[in-house]
Amino acid sequence: MVRPNINNYEKARERMILEQLVPRGIIDQKVLEVMGKVPRHLFVEDALQAQSYSDFPLPIGEGQTISQPYIVALMTQMLNLRGDESVLEIGTGSGYQAAVLSRLCERVFSVERIKPLFVKARKIFDQLLYFNILCKIDDGTMGWPANAPYDAIMVTAAGPDIPQALVDQLADPGRMVIPIGDRTSQRLTLVTKEDGEIKVRDGEAVRFVSLIGAQGWEP
Repeated sequence: MVRPNINNYEKARERMILEQLVPRGIIDQKVLEVMGKVPRHLFVEDALQAQSYSDFPLPIGEGQTISQPYIVALMTQMLNLRGDESVLEIGTGSGYQAAVLSRLCERVFSVERIKPLFVKARKIFDQLLYFNILCKIDDGTMGWPANAPYDAIMVTAAGPDIPQALVDQLADPGRMVIPIGDRTSQRLTLVTKEDGEIKVRDGEAVRFVSLIGAQGWEP
C-alpha cells in the first residue's frame, strides 16, 4: 500500500475538522486550529497512519489507545485554555493529547506509567521540537506535586473516583477533565475549583482505558 504524502495528511486533517469536530460542537477556534496542525499520524504505528485521522481510537501498544480526534478536541475545549497556563496531563500514552495541549498553553507536565510509551512519545516531542512538554514515568494518580499547582489538569484514563491528589494540585481557580465510572463505561467529568469550592459536573458518555494507581484502579 502506498503511504499518503504530506498533502494527503493535511487534507485528512481538514476533513477531520469539518466532518468530525465542528458538527459535534467543537467551537473553540484555537482548538480547531491546533488540531489542524498537529501531525496525528506521527503518533501511531506506520501501518495505521492512513487511519490516523479517522473517527475512532487506535491501538498504540501495551494495551493502550490513542483517543478518537473528537474526544481529544472535546477534552481540550473543556479546559478553556488561554495560552499562559501550566497543565498537568495524566497518561501520556501516544503523546498526541500532550502535543495538542502544548500548542495551547505555556507548559505541559505529563505523567506516564508505561515506559515503552513514554520513550516513544518523548522521541516524537523532540522530533517536532515541542520542548514545552516535560514527562516522567510515575503513578499518575498521585500527580506531579513538585510542579503544582496546575491551572488545568487532564486525565486520559478512567478512574472510579476523582483522585484527591489531583484535586489538591489543582490551582484556584482551576479546571480538571477526567473520565469517571466503572471499567467499561464512564462520564467525562469537569471538576472546577474556585474560591476553595469544588464543583463536579458530569458530561458525555465515554469509554477509556483504566486509570491504574494508588488512587485509581488496581492493576
